[in-house]
Amino acid sequence: MKIKALKWFSAVPVAAVLAVSLAACGGGAGSTGSASPTDALQGSDQKTLDKYTTKDVTPLDKIDKSKLGLITDGTIKVGTLSDAPPNIFIDKDGNFTGYDNELLKAMAAKLGLKVEFVSTKFQSLLAQVKTKQFDVGSSSISTTDARRDTVTFTNGYDFGYMAMVTKEGAKAKTFGDLKQGVRIGVVQGTVQDDYVTNTLKLEPVRFPDYNTVYANVKSGQVDVWVAPSQQAEGQVKAGDGTTIAQKVVNTQNFTAYAVSKENQPLVDALNTALDAVIADGTWSKLTAQWYTDRPTVKEQTPEGWKPGSKAVQIPAK
Repeated sequence: MKIKALKWFSAVPVAAVLAVSLAACGGGAGSTGSASPTDALQGSDQKTLDKYTTKDVTPLDKIDKSKLGLITDGTIKVGTLSDAPPNIFIDKDGNFTGYDNELLKAMAAKLGLKVEFVSTKFQSLLAQVKTKQFDVGSSSISTTDARRDTVTFTNGYDFGYMAMVTKEGAKAKTFGDLKQGVRIGVVQGTVQDDYVTNTLKLEPVRFPDYNTVYANVKSGQVDVWVAPSQQAEGQVKAGDGTTIAQKVVNTQNFTAYAVSKENQPLVDALNTALDAVIADGTWSKLTAQWYTDRPTVKEQTPEGWKPGSKAVQIPAK
């Protein structure tokens, strides 16, 4: 597998990075459409993310749970996916789990709240959060300008990157090989859909979920799946005849939980809870548990990126 890391570019917009590398990052679901004709990740550059990352948070004991505007008092109703390991999925016992959802459970516990998960399709997730069918959207959502038109986001809890999944021995081995004539599969509505359509100017084959697009790679119906890297790693199994041909990391694009733009108190509370689970080591523990290639804080926080508010510190151990 080829792995390329894109360092934090303080003065270079994401569009320029994409143009040079022919790769985009963002493992997110829940897109509401193209950010622009050429830049699927507009709004996820360093300057923009710095603007949206809070300087600090409200102290945990100052959060008023009666002001959170929840659909059901005492419970966060969460829209999530059922088929995108290791981030968001249903386990063999029928429980919603995965990195994003376990982190959210830990955050809710800090606030003394329960969590109710409901399965949905990410094509409609942000609209459902906007119309308050869900209090929160949990789906490794890349925070872009287009999406901020629909919802607001918490501070970041993960950084974005994506991958190319192919059959073993496929001709397309890098993002630079994605050209006319290559059958490219994407999950509809993702940043990857935007990237292939608007940045590469190619027409992908769109699928409704991760399981279906991966099955089509295995069967040879498509040549490549342009995927969120975490979901690619969750799908590709030994003996399947598939491989992650290339993976690109971009710390400029972080992922966050989605909340209605009309519910700032809930955003503030979640930001407080996120800082709390970072400060007590829970974030690092869960990151190491669910991302086996990130066992230490160094791997969990690439140069130029860290989770939570600007004030929170990650424990050294």
